[in-house]
Amino acid sequence: ERAAWIRAAADALDAARDELVPIADEETRLGTARLTGEVARTTAQLRLFADAILEGSYLEATIDHPDPTTIPPRPDLRRVLRPLGPVAVFGASNFPFAFSVAGGDTASALAAGCPVIVKGHPAHPRLSARTAEIVAGALVGAGAPDGVFAHVTGHETGVALVQHPEVRAVGFTGSLGGGRALFDLAQQRPDPIPFYGELSAVNPVLITPAALEARADELAAGLAGSFTLGAGQFCTNPGVVLVPAGSDFGERVAAALDAASAGPAPMLTDGIAGAFASGIAGLAGRDGVDVVVGDPTAQRPGTGEPVVLSTTSAAVIADPGALLHECFGPSTLLIEYADLADALAAVRAVGGSLTATVHAQPGDELAPIVEVLSEVAGRVLFAGWPTGVAVSWAQQHGGPWPSTTSIHTSVGVTAMRRFLRPIAFQDAPDAALPPELRDGNPLGLPRRIDGTLVLPQGVPGRRPAAG
Repeated sequence: ERAAWIRAAADALDAARDELVPIADEETRLGTARLTGEVARTTAQLRLFADAILEGSYLEATIDHPDPTTIPPRPDLRRVLRPLGPVAVFGASNFPFAFSVAGGDTASALAAGCPVIVKGHPAHPRLSARTAEIVAGALVGAGAPDGVFAHVTGHETGVALVQHPEVRAVGFTGSLGGGRALFDLAQQRPDPIPFYGELSAVNPVLITPAALEARADELAAGLAGSFTLGAGQFCTNPGVVLVPAGSDFGERVAAALDAASAGPAPMLTDGIAGAFASGIAGLAGRDGVDVVVGDPTAQRPGTGEPVVLSTTSAAVIADPGALLHECFGPSTLLIEYADLADALAAVRAVGGSLTATVHAQPGDELAPIVEVLSEVAGRVLFAGWPTGVAVSWAQQHGGPWPSTTSIHTSVGVTAMRRFLRPIAFQDAPDAALPPELRDGNPLGLPRRIDGTLVLPQGVPGRRPAAG
């Protein structure tokens, strides 16, 4: 039933695409092509979660039969994950569909079996309200109970949501300051609750000398395209790039920007544009920071013009707090390093990020690089660029603080795990157990029984999981 509700919401959003995209474009300035694709991503994500519900492994159903020979003797123990309860979701500004009203937090919480109250983002209020109407109508029309989904607005309402005793968890995507304030509220409750926040990341990229020598122009063009994509308003924007000292990589990036005619681009809101202009001007004014491309002090109102800055690993290591904060917009900071040890020390100074990328060549020693990148990021890329997050079973979108406030992903099927809690039943009669744990396995779930994973065979009506 729950899978059918979620599919109905996906179908309704697809049917309303031609109505929603123009509203989104008017409010966010992201363009119809990008927004049309984002609707498709959003509805595909909903359907993936519907498939995951029916596949069933997300419940981690586990049965240990009694064993008097163990020390101490083992009773009959059966464990499963169950929904936490009502979840508050804060929509994001930069993905008005995929990380907003019907985005990943909402989809994963509904899939887990939790009612959802979405606090709409003020950057796209009309879109949020209309999307919520469509989703709510589709859910009720498919048989979901009234109140399984709701939409609210306003700063004070958002604060009240986090503090409300019936809310059992919070999903948030936004700024470090705003997220930290809500995180603290969640922890200061009489009954602290999980706060799953995605806050701030600079997503380091390490280019080895061999890679730079082999394909410098390709790397420069790739970086130029990545950090300017969507006016740099991606949480996975490559904000710092480590390159060998003495190279001409900065000039090559400048040439790539010129070739792409990468000029000022509209940003989501005037407030975001103003924060970018202030942040990039402050960073450019730091000692030891040079301007490679653009004018950090002459950003136009409402837009973001690409800016490339450069500094040294020594400067970063000496004052990482000043040089490594996120400037949400089309900018990147080149960090020149002397050798691999120097580069890795700078990466460690970066701190927690969503992604970390290495561009290397065959013959490069990757083990020490991977070890450090794995310490600071939730997803490590080999070649490519971090902008773009696939929705799949294996995805991890989350990393050490300050990129996120938890170890869980907010993208992909295992995002459901955030909104589930384990419960075990000991020596329970079969009739008292939830269906997931009964001896006959009436739901046809994959289950771990006495330590062995047992997959159901030939269960009628069973659907394969997508992805």
